[in-house]
Amino acid sequence: MVSATVGRGAVLGAVALSLLAASVQAATATPGGPGTAAPPAAGSAGAAALPAPDTAGLAEVLRSVVAQGAPGALARIDDHGRTYQATRGVADRATGRAVTTADRFRVGSITKSFSAVVLLQLVDEHRLSLDAPVNRYLPGLLPDDRITVRHVLSHRSGLYDYTNDMFADSVSGFEAVRKKVFTYRELVALSLKKPRTNVPGAAYAYSNTNFVVAGLLIEKLTGQSVRTAYQDRVIKPLKLSDTFYVHPDTAIPGRYTRGYLTPDKAGAPLVDATAQTVSWAQSAGAVISSARDLDVFYSALLKGKLMSAARLAEMERFTKVSSTTAYGLGLRRRDLPCGVSVYGHTGAVQGYYSYAFATKDGGRSVTAVANTSNNGKVLDTLAGVLESAFCGKPKAKTGPKAKTGPKAKTGPGTETGPKARTARKAETGPKTDAEAEAGRP
Repeated sequence: MVSATVGRGAVLGAVALSLLAASVQAATATPGGPGTAAPPAAGSAGAAALPAPDTAGLAEVLRSVVAQGAPGALARIDDHGRTYQATRGVADRATGRAVTTADRFRVGSITKSFSAVVLLQLVDEHRLSLDAPVNRYLPGLLPDDRITVRHVLSHRSGLYDYTNDMFADSVSGFEAVRKKVFTYRELVALSLKKPRTNVPGAAYAYSNTNFVVAGLLIEKLTGQSVRTAYQDRVIKPLKLSDTFYVHPDTAIPGRYTRGYLTPDKAGAPLVDATAQTVSWAQSAGAVISSARDLDVFYSALLKGKLMSAARLAEMERFTKVSSTTAYGLGLRRRDLPCGVSVYGHTGAVQGYYSYAFATKDGGRSVTAVANTSNNGKVLDTLAGVLESAFCGKPKAKTGPKAKTGPKAKTGPGTETGPKARTARKAETGPKTDAEAEAGRP
């Protein structure tokens, strides 16, 4: 199902066109505040120059995600006062309840952006230096005084990711820790049992250990729990009514979609992974939120509402990690085929995959969720939401292949519709963008 709500005076033509007849409900409009207008035409500066979201493509991506094994999927786009929402499948396999865009879920590594925001606020408050050794603030924690706060937040510390071993087997690894409560130092100790992956600063290597260290820094410098720091510095100021950090509690408050872990053995039944402490991740991956709240969060972040312009510029100093992705300080950049770059993070935790990204100016944001994990096809296909949200409808093919004679394709195999677009995305998904997240937390 796809729906849209817009402000008064906005044009809905782009929403009404090309909706999938079998799976898409007609777009609806509700009045908003006075003076709300459609974004300027392409060619203007900033995110307002983007084409309208491809709602048909959005729906087709979610359909494909469910066909590939996710019980349900959802996506929400917020665009200068307009909201586009799409859903497919179920939030609860036992009851058959349909997934909705209002459902809460575990966001996984999107939590890393929350942790980075808190630490950058502490830099603004002159309580932390990005280029100081971590051991200045946490004496003796790490075996190398050259590892700086910046190295930790940019995944260039060389600290081994302990989750490589913890979840070598998806289901048995998960069941061993789903009710367990770790301290931050216990998790760091698991990492330090293994050699470091590189000299500090020499290379990018995604590691949950880095943001466990971030959690220790937050608690040491604020004198508060990570939960309180998130609440006081991000959740309350932005009025994120669906966002929680409940560790070590195992339940998701309110209305939520259940999460289902895909076993390693093909054909084995999905495992309901909803109830868990997420203590193995904490400040690296234990936040609970909703699509609306994550859109608000990344929009506010990129608009400079959570830190000074100087600190945001530090967060956006990116290291290229593949041809299409780069990493800053707790923030990813993805360069889309249409030439647009978007900023946010991916998330994976047992039972959930998520993407939350926004334009550089925060004007358009999207969050998409599939309620499964350990399924690389679902993860790759879900990335197609980004192209649908920020690149608009694919241009119709022209030239010899567009001829309508006997040799032209006119059936299900036609290359000009949303299905062809999604199939192409499924073949070129974000295998490096979600490194260390594909197939496991």
